[in-house]
Amino acid sequence: MTEAARDYEVVRQNLEFLREHWREQPSLELLAERNGLSAAHLQRLFTRWAGLSPKAFVQALTIDHARNLLRDSASVLDTAYEVGLSGPGRLHDLFVTHEGMSPGLYKAKGKGLTIRHAFHDCPFGKVLVMMTEYGICGLAFADPGQEQATFEDMRRRWPDAEYVNDASVTAPIVSRIFDQTRWQAEQPLRIVFIGSDFETRVWQTLLKIPMGRATTYSDIASHIGNARASRAVGTAVGKNPISFVVPCHRVLGKSGGLCGYHWGLTRKQAILGWEAGLLSGQPKAA
Repeated sequence: MTEAARDYEVVRQNLEFLREHWREQPSLELLAERNGLSAAHLQRLFTRWAGLSPKAFVQALTIDHARNLLRDSASVLDTAYEVGLSGPGRLHDLFVTHEGMSPGLYKAKGKGLTIRHAFHDCPFGKVLVMMTEYGICGLAFADPGQEQATFEDMRRRWPDAEYVNDASVTAPIVSRIFDQTRWQAEQPLRIVFIGSDFETRVWQTLLKIPMGRATTYSDIASHIGNARASRAVGTAVGKNPISFVVPCHRVLGKSGGLCGYHWGLTRKQAILGWEAGLLSGQPKAA
């Protein structure tokens, strides 16, 4: 296990503990004692990976905070449409342009498509990036020792594609995705949606949720013209193949709860904390 992976494991375990005990407002000293580390070292490590100190993280990512996000963002999708974010362009903070592959390619389960892929370190553990000649088609996370399971999970989406392990293609993309100083409108990330028409419309809608805002499954259903499709929307959100870039982590339950996340609620909280750190001007994860 690399040093970065070991550090993330420490942070992951602490995030899990804070998620379960946030009502008790655990002190930094208590966390440090549980980990056998000095308070100063744990503070630096946690802040570097999560974007916030442990104390700030507890404050920012309680369920009450999630409810506040939702209450403040009830019309986020309406606003996105009003300012012209219904098409390609600056769809959200990462500056993304997108296109959908042909329905035939989706139905053919990727046959005839070459997908280059590799795992890399990122602020949230190991990340698997998948690329076609047209752009990013997949981004997934893996806990230590789960890399092969993550790859197979993604591969099942397009089982007949040709897969080539090629870190030289994916490494530059990873450095751009997780370094906000490189989020540039003049050089947008290119992503490719490979899914059903319904799934693609849901994923396109996710791109309209800006950092620091949240929406609900029912709101997404309303904006794609089927207000009764909340359950189907939830399924499509869970199948989002380009995590983080397509921000499904910003979708909450109707009550404001964090709900599910394909790569784990702890990681969802870590991503929201990282984004909160960027918005507050605190040091970002390295």
